[in-house]
Amino acid sequence: MRKLFTLIAFLLPIAGILAQGEDVIKKLDEKSDFYGSIAKQIWSNPELGYLETESSVLLQKTLTDAGFKVTAGVADIPTAFVAEFGSGAPVIGIMAEFDALPGVSQDAVPFRSAVVEGGSGHACGHHLFGTASVAAGITVKEWMQSNGVKGTIRVYGTPAEEGGGGKVYMARAGLMDDVDAMLHWHPGSRNNAGANSSLANISTKFRFYGEASHAAAAPDRGKSALDGVEAMNFMVNLLREHVPQETRMHYVITRGGEAPNVVPAFAESYHYVRHPDAMVVKEIFKKLVDAAEGAAQGTQTRMEYEVINGVYNLLPNETLARVMQKNLEKVGGVVYDDEERKFAEEIFKTFPAGVKASPEDAAKIDPFMVNEKGSGGSTDVGDVSWLVPTAGLGTATWVPGTSAHTWQAVAAGGTSIGQKGMMVAAKTLTLTAMDIFQAPEIAQKAKEELSKRQGEGFEYEALVGDRKAPLDYRK
Repeated sequence: MRKLFTLIAFLLPIAGILAQGEDVIKKLDEKSDFYGSIAKQIWSNPELGYLETESSVLLQKTLTDAGFKVTAGVADIPTAFVAEFGSGAPVIGIMAEFDALPGVSQDAVPFRSAVVEGGSGHACGHHLFGTASVAAGITVKEWMQSNGVKGTIRVYGTPAEEGGGGKVYMARAGLMDDVDAMLHWHPGSRNNAGANSSLANISTKFRFYGEASHAAAAPDRGKSALDGVEAMNFMVNLLREHVPQETRMHYVITRGGEAPNVVPAFAESYHYVRHPDAMVVKEIFKKLVDAAEGAAQGTQTRMEYEVINGVYNLLPNETLARVMQKNLEKVGGVVYDDEERKFAEEIFKTFPAGVKASPEDAAKIDPFMVNEKGSGGSTDVGDVSWLVPTAGLGTATWVPGTSAHTWQAVAAGGTSIGQKGMMVAAKTLTLTAMDIFQAPEIAQKAKEELSKRQGEGFEYEALVGDRKAPLDYRK
């Protein structure tokens, strides 16, 4: 009989925890349309990095109305904010993004149709990202209040992820120093929560200054800034043969002159250099600067450069990621209705030959994986992950097979498909935060793993140096 009572005493708290989980999932289901309307407002008014005034205000108001204390304009960034509820440890943070991308305006239809020709669009789904993180923060706060849970929940409004590095400046300002666990997510075409890395990245604008002159009547009096840009880019392309094979280098010429008959007095190119290791990126970046200096000398122009952004590779945290995976599997993926299936079938017709996907893929959960060598893109979450134990997930907010930064991503992100994937993320983030609050040893183990992965003697040094946030990089 004593064993029976002992077993009951052990099982009752577990049953209570399971019931709480089901309760918060139900609450989020009930508020799906409420949060969907917030995401659609941001989607309908896509704002670029550091210019997300209305998007930031909307998310801040939502949090304030829910009882959070919101501090805006943190880290000298007008659209950045920190929303907080509770006090003391553990401190759990959830990051929220909300910036759009230029040149990918698209209506919520399965064929190419820009809302504003050449306009911006949420081709990376950050309207969903920010909203789901806010939804999770509010739901965790309500659960804490209802159950007398001690600790602090924070939602970090992090602007300009797309090349502006908002999180870098927030982390450098010490806004995350006392966080025990940081959670995030990202829209995508699959559901996964593995412990994955990314590519470190330094992005830079190289500016060349020459002397204008008539290109036909007096070319000898001119010094072409465009020649400087082109000479640099030629050398950078030659450099590709002599860098580690995991390196990625790409650029655009943002200014090349105004008229063919005027020798350009100013020209500019915008370069990215990426690698799975931040220290390797620093070394390759030095070679780009050498190429730029050589180009300036060879063309008798003057060169200046500005580091626009610099981010570390993501540091995986398997401890937190496994908790996230467990909750993602509990929540499940995205199940399409008939209308969503028709939308997906039309999107499939726009994919290149060889892309294999089906509507059923949106309901699948990828198996857990650990990938310590970065690939794909870069994110300013990387810097946070080197300072605070961090875990994230991706959910199927887009039609399976969709690539990020495409019109197809914008289109699905404005439909119920995007909303469903967003709510999968909100539920998973909520349950994961609840787990950490109820078992603080998770955060302690995660911190021990972080320390081990950092390596002995690690000291964080932002790749952007001491520069201020480039608030005008999208202007």
